[in-house]
Amino acid sequence: MSTISIADILVLPVQERIRLVELIWDSVAALPEAIKISPALKTELEARLAEFEANPEAGYCWNQVKSHLKEGSWRTV
Repeated sequence: MSTISIADILVLPVQERIRLVELIWDSVAALPEAIKISPALKTELEARLAEFEANPEAGYCWNQVKSHLKEGSWRTV
């Protein structure tokens, strides 16, 4: 197996680094069972899913999210 250093990665053009991140992410996402989550996080995720399923219209549409992010109105200090 060949290895690459962080220094080697940092000299790559931005587009190549982005592609590398995409490849790494895809390899992680291909094995979701390999990702361990704590019981507390699992409970929280299940609660959020149940809340969404009970009321899928609550929350924000993508355009609202983008607007808040652009305005910086969700930032906290």
